[in-house]
Amino acid sequence: MSIKFKPTSINNNINFSNQTVLITGGNRGIGLQIQKDFKKFKANVISLNSTKYDLSKETELSLLLNYIKKIDKIDILINNAGTNYTQLNRNFTFKKYNELMNVNLKAPFAISKEVSKKMIKNKFGRIINIASIASKRVRIGKSSYSTSKFGLVGFTQTLAIELAKYNILVNSVSPGFIDTDMTKTMLSATQRNQLKHQVPLKKLGTPHDISNIVIFLCSKYNQFITGHNLIVDGGFTGSINV
Repeated sequence: MSIKFKPTSINNNINFSNQTVLITGGNRGIGLQIQKDFKKFKANVISLNSTKYDLSKETELSLLLNYIKKIDKIDILINNAGTNYTQLNRNFTFKKYNELMNVNLKAPFAISKEVSKKMIKNKFGRIINIASIASKRVRIGKSSYSTSKFGLVGFTQTLAIELAKYNILVNSVSPGFIDTDMTKTMLSATQRNQLKHQVPLKKLGTPHDISNIVIFLCSKYNQFITGHNLIVDGGFTGSINV
């Protein structure tokens, strides 16, 4: 069972009052939990999803960037939106490839560019990119997805050293197998059970497991972690299971 932060009991220790959080992909799964938790800790949350801006389309990404330019202050950016396709490299179409890269890599790159300008001005910021264990462990049919997540981790590490002198911390969080509605839609109960047995802790993670880490990295308790890719996978990437 995952431990959940309880704002009523530790509200004096973690509080995002007067801070604005921008999160993409905040309408379901991990993103929904993250935005709910930030709200519980008094943050002003701007949550975006594909019904507002379809990040697979460059025209809509441009519209989002124009919207961001009009926001006075953004203290925390969570690049959570992502998409995933399973297809062998030799069969992957460039249309699908470009759509995946636009969402998983180009959007975080472009959004971070605009948001970091505001953070530099304020000499403060926290940027979290939601990557994946696909940036560490590869699977058949995931060449494009892994490419995007490897790239996102590399981008995170580079951006961290570029922005460090402005008191802006940049990290990525790589979830393992997380029990979300999407997971339940894509995988049968039997398949989810098989995944559990591949994880050393013998369970799937929950959105709370990821949100807890994001909250910590953005809180006052993190003053020295930057350029780090934190893997949250129940020990899977360190195991010998394939």
